[in-house]
Amino acid sequence: MLRARVGSVVESNRFQLFIIGVIVVNAITLGAETSTFLHARFGPVLTVIDHLALAIFTLELAARLYAFGWRFFKDPWNIFDFAIVAIALIPTAGPLSVLRSLRILRALRLVAMVPSMRRVVTALVRSIPGLVSLSGLLMLLVYVGGVIASNLFGDTGDPRFSGLGPTLLTLFQITTGDGWSDVMRDLMVQKPLAWIFFLIYLMVGTFTMLNLFIAVVCSAMQEEITVPAPRAATHDDLLLQEVRALRDEVRALKQPV
Repeated sequence: MLRARVGSVVESNRFQLFIIGVIVVNAITLGAETSTFLHARFGPVLTVIDHLALAIFTLELAARLYAFGWRFFKDPWNIFDFAIVAIALIPTAGPLSVLRSLRILRALRLVAMVPSMRRVVTALVRSIPGLVSLSGLLMLLVYVGGVIASNLFGDTGDPRFSGLGPTLLTLFQITTGDGWSDVMRDLMVQKPLAWIFFLIYLMVGTFTMLNLFIAVVCSAMQEEITVPAPRAATHDDLLLQEVRALRDEVRALKQPV
């Protein structure tokens, strides 16, 4: 029964809001520590707040583990929280001092605590297969365009098209929409029809491919919104689970040896 009570407390809305508040305060504290002025004036206070927040996170995680047992690890978001808190507990002295910067990962716990953020991240994860396929198609497009551009503009003396490597880098820059018009105008001094290649490449690579990326993500988010989220365990559910466990234990004791 104690486990059920602890579970109902850690799953309550008030407790969730309290943890969210601690996460926000801790994130602000970690940001303030990067300021030389604030660290010089309030360094000890910031350190105390940081240690207090870590202690709260550790106690919260321990309470969840006690309340749910091994069922705790069935939820990927619980594993996410466990990993972040475990990283924060690693000593940051000596050669591990670089891990001190990873403390800001605690702010990512907001993703697990806020349902709307969880839905967005879940949609992004679901869209990974489609994004991988589109990424392969985009890389193929850049490679084909790079070979064509090297043959068309390699004799202009422009270092951006002096070989396949620089050409691929230039086309990737053009795909992002960064300075493509300047590259085109520089080439049009020697190649007046260079604009044809750039317009075709931009229409296919930027206006089509990048919009397909957005479409895949939007489709995954739409599916996440339409699919009902699993219902969280209530206090009654936890009590029912405890009763079933006790009943199974009683039945096991009644069986003849």
